[in-house]
Amino acid sequence: MPSLIVATRNPGKLREILQVLGPGIDLKSLADFPEIPDILEDGDTFEANAVKKAHTVARHTGRPALADDSGLEVDALDGAPGIYSARFAGEGATDQTNNARLLHLLDGIPEKKRTARFRCAIAIATPDGTVRTAEGCCEGRILHSPRGSGGFGYDPLFLLPERGLTFSELSPEEKNRISHRERALRAARPLILEIL
Repeated sequence: MPSLIVATRNPGKLREILQVLGPGIDLKSLADFPEIPDILEDGDTFEANAVKKAHTVARHTGRPALADDSGLEVDALDGAPGIYSARFAGEGATDQTNNARLLHLLDGIPEKKRTARFRCAIAIATPDGTVRTAEGCCEGRILHSPRGSGGFGYDPLFLLPERGLTFSELSPEEKNRISHRERALRAARPLILEIL
């Protein structure tokens, strides 16, 4: 079975990727390669960060690698937190501190101006330097307070207007059918199979 290294140490993200890509691909994560140092995400786009991570991991392991970079873009904040989503409240920020900062910045912003989207860029790299990319996004709105107990990150604040539910209120299977990562992974799957 072909092996693909996923450039993450986030177990939630790895679970989502496993569920979307399905059987037939052996996924490993950076947890299986502790010698690989943290990769500085210093690109100015989600795609640039994903490409850098995939390329670095493929080079270090000698195997094909998949990386994603994703985040939340809030229109009322001119696209912030964007590429800084994981560290919106500073280095070492938790989901709770990032969510608190987001709510603070949106205080007083009316419902109709709280539009946002999750965006995900996927890069698949081979040790020889070949890189292919795909992207997906999911539109929604930011609530005034968190709802739901599932998911991670900004999921409790991200409302899907057509469903009336946040990402945190969906089952993992439901979320994976409509999320930005799912859309990017579906677009990337043929590229992954071609590379493997």
